[in-house]
Amino acid sequence: MARVVVRVQPNASKNELLRYLGGVLNVKIAAPPIKGKANQELIRFLSEVLGVSKSKLTIVKGLTDRTKVISIDELTQEQIVKQMEKWV
Repeated sequence: MARVVVRVQPNASKNELLRYLGGVLNVKIAAPPIKGKANQELIRFLSEVLGVSKSKLTIVKGLTDRTKVISIDELTQEQIVKQMEKWV
């Protein structure tokens, strides 16, 4: 299990990985931060980017903040970085 720190910008025109710098992934999410919609879309988008099912991703810290810590089962930190580099 690995963890990644994510900085989210909700209400974007589309879902997009901006950069992975200093251990923080910056992401734009095309959903409003209302009733958990941005969190749900973030999990859906990251599962697509990382190639794992949504059930393998959990927001462990920052449910109501723009900065979140996400736990990812079945991937190592190195595998996560490699997957993100394909998108960024």
